[in-house]
Amino acid sequence: MIFRRLLFLLAGVMALAVSAGVMVVALAYGLFALVKPYVGSAGAAGVVAGAAALLIGLLGVFLSLGSRAPKRKPGSPDSVSERVMEFVKTKPITSIGGAIAAGFLAVRNPGYLGTVIRAFVEGREPPKRRKER
Repeated sequence: MIFRRLLFLLAGVMALAVSAGVMVVALAYGLFALVKPYVGSAGAAGVVAGAAALLIGLLGVFLSLGSRAPKRKPGSPDSVSERVMEFVKTKPITSIGGAIAAGFLAVRNPGYLGTVIRAFVEGREPPKRRKER
């Protein structure tokens, strides 16, 4: 049942992506045809390229503004281990599922497990603070 929903969702996303692509090509051709009598073929191609660059730039600005990390609350955990423990407390079912998946991964490739354990055991040294004058 879930796989079928996922399949329909992916089909819908693909249909939207294809229709958006067709729309962009049609708009580019329409813009080209609109400005060609005034600036010629080469100029019209430049106008279309400039409009595409402007659209990509605006899209990049909007996406970068929307992708900022959420601000942390004053009482929120700071270290990775505190965040993991908070996640386990708030979402135990998801944590159990992740632990089972990690167990299967460790059984299939023990090298991953060794790397993860080594990363947690060794850790990193905290950055040294500068002396204030």
